[in-house]
Amino acid sequence: MGKTIVNWDDSLNSASGYQGQRWLVEERDACGVGFIADRQGRATHDLVQKALAALTCLEHRGGCSADYDSGDGAGVMTAMPWALFESWFTAQSIQIANRDYIGVGMVFLPQDAAVAAIARRVMGAIAQEEGVTVLGWREVPVNPACLGTQAKENQPHIEQVFVQSQQTGDALERQLYLIRKRVLQAAAVEAKQLGKPQAFDNFYLCSFSNRTIVYKGMVRSAVLSEFYLDLQQPDYTSNFAVYHRRFSTNTMPKWPLAQPMRLLGHNGEINTLLGNINWMMAKQADLAHSDWGDRLPDLMPTVRMDNSDSANLDNVFELLVRSGRSPQEALMIMVPEAYNNQPDLEAYPEIVDFYEYYSGLQEPWDGPALLVFCDGNVVGATLDRNGLRPARYVVTRDGYFAVASEAGVIDIPDAEIIEKGRLGPGQMVAFDLRNQEILKNWDIKQRIAHTHPYGQWLQQHRCNLQAAPFSNEDPSFYSETDLLRQQAAFGYTAEDVEMIIQEMAAQGKEPTFCMGEDTPLAVLSSKPRLLYD
Repeated sequence: MGKTIVNWDDSLNSASGYQGQRWLVEERDACGVGFIADRQGRATHDLVQKALAALTCLEHRGGCSADYDSGDGAGVMTAMPWALFESWFTAQSIQIANRDYIGVGMVFLPQDAAVAAIARRVMGAIAQEEGVTVLGWREVPVNPACLGTQAKENQPHIEQVFVQSQQTGDALERQLYLIRKRVLQAAAVEAKQLGKPQAFDNFYLCSFSNRTIVYKGMVRSAVLSEFYLDLQQPDYTSNFAVYHRRFSTNTMPKWPLAQPMRLLGHNGEINTLLGNINWMMAKQADLAHSDWGDRLPDLMPTVRMDNSDSANLDNVFELLVRSGRSPQEALMIMVPEAYNNQPDLEAYPEIVDFYEYYSGLQEPWDGPALLVFCDGNVVGATLDRNGLRPARYVVTRDGYFAVASEAGVIDIPDAEIIEKGRLGPGQMVAFDLRNQEILKNWDIKQRIAHTHPYGQWLQQHRCNLQAAPFSNEDPSFYSETDLLRQQAAFGYTAEDVEMIIQEMAAQGKEPTFCMGEDTPLAVLSSKPRLLYD
């Protein structure tokens, strides 16, 4: 999330009334994110250039280091630029009979050449164990001279690995996902054996897929295409592009933490992150799926405490997608809208049933959050229930469909726009890359909600607990004098009763407090304290 500084005139404050604290009015924090897709399925270099231009317009959305040049992160995700790789295939005498069986990994390798060699060896060994052949490693042409001092010091060695499988489609994507997970586990083991726990910290697979590839780094928006020379090549074509400019919030800038991640670009923060991580870790032992059988332990851990909120969100999202969910369904499960008592949903009871069904299985990942996602088949965007991260879309006469975190990042004359709008809280929009179809919010959600009889399942399997009778005649009630005596005996204070117990009884929920609690921790207090303190 980045900062936009708004020019402030004190006269506005006096003329129109108090507008808020200076920092609240002057600064707006939010990453820049969006996508552009060709509605006719044409793969062109022009589309890639438009995405890079839009990314450059989002420079104000990111942060910079003290060297004024090392950005928090920027990147693009596109379709696989096969034409770009043809000359490399020829030079390496690699014959590609069918691209559908090829996987391409965008890999950040450690700077230490010996450690990088170990990473390649581990990658090759695990690929072979999974029945995949490594065709070769391509060194990605880069221009380090354009990097800032900090980014250059931490720059990984960047290569692309090409593998050939016996599988295609979703089965290939699952296979590559499994290999990637196993490789990172094996790298951790190698690091322990070397006695250097941090040796493989810079070993990271930005993407590993047959459908999509991610070019990203700890750079400013404008520098991305200067650094990655591939992006300047006319042979680099795509029918879609997801772009992202990062502003670091809950993690320090790192090359791997630049976005897009493997399936999404995220604008905002996940405020429920700690709970989401804890619940996912608690569920790992009970996960089961027919696609994975006994291989699920190879996919763990799903989440990591030292990852950013966006990375953890992407990891869980990817697990759902690789296990057979569509991206739209996975995000409806993970980031549900506020469906209780929502007037717009009165006409769609099946959608409410869907949300109700999954409410007991997956906790919402809530924030202010805008998510732009793509799995190579569908590209789209959704807002979380709060709707605090605007997303605007346009459809043009010359065949483009674009969504961005703000208007104007893609230069489109007004006469070319045939439709425009914005996403509201909890809404979603997507574009089917295979069928060239724009999918709107209710169409997406109705299709997904009708795939299974969720309402019927709720009626059959949900147990509703009835409230227990509560009567003043209950013999377990103490008299006022006895109650006070028992409270004193068990160490209750007036604050416990007035601020916590009474609030819980009156509100039916745990009370929350503002800052200002000055009671010392029990371990540091000289006063007798209750055991639970």
